[in-house]
Amino acid sequence: EVQLVESGGGLVQPGGSTRLSCVASGFTFRTYAMSWVRQAPGKGLEWVSGISSTGAGTSYADSVKGRFTISRDNAKNTLYLQMNSLKPEDTAVYYCNARILGVDYWGKGTLVTVSS
Repeated sequence: EVQLVESGGGLVQPGGSTRLSCVASGFTFRTYAMSWVRQAPGKGLEWVSGISSTGAGTSYADSVKGRFTISRDNAKNTLYLQMNSLKPEDTAVYYCNARILGVDYWGKGTLVTVSS
């Protein structure tokens, strides 16, 4: 059974930083690209960042480029999202996503609230 478990959310002040983690199990993590997707209160899903299976390739939404860094540790089956220079508009539930054989798998998400 595919499982994705996010952690690391919480209350952060504007301009602050935090790191999200996503521990994966139930599939061969090192062979799949992964993504982070977020949902702000009252809004739809927004793709944030993606990373290739080896970690060599990364991509970002314009809204987070230069502030967020995606990475992965295939030995630990873990995906990360380092979030710096946080803004109130980054407030959202952040989800880890894996697309395996055409099927999207999601974690339960972790809430990041950026507020003073």
